[in-house]
Amino acid sequence: MIATYDTVSETVNHLRERGYDMDFNLDFDCIVCKQHPHRLPASEFEITEVHRFEGNSDPADAAIVYAIESKHGLKGVLVNGYGTSADSVSNEMVEKLSVRHT
Repeated sequence: MIATYDTVSETVNHLRERGYDMDFNLDFDCIVCKQHPHRLPASEFEITEVHRFEGNSDPADAAIVYAIESKHGLKGVLVNGYGTSADSVSNEMVEKLSVRHT
């Protein structure tokens, strides 16, 4: 069972406590990790948890937190907006990031 959290920061902190210590950023056709020189296309990582947050007063505050594990043994967190604030990505990345978790 996946835990539920009230805020993005609470989610990220609990994931870090569980070993998701890398900070991933979204690029057009991959995710990147600044702590390591890795560029991971969709085929090289799995999303193990997804947590969505609605903006209470501002839709621009909507965010999604992904817990990610790479085939290289890296575990980390990707925080991204969704809806109108989502980053532009390739079709393959859109498909990978659209997994259905709670």
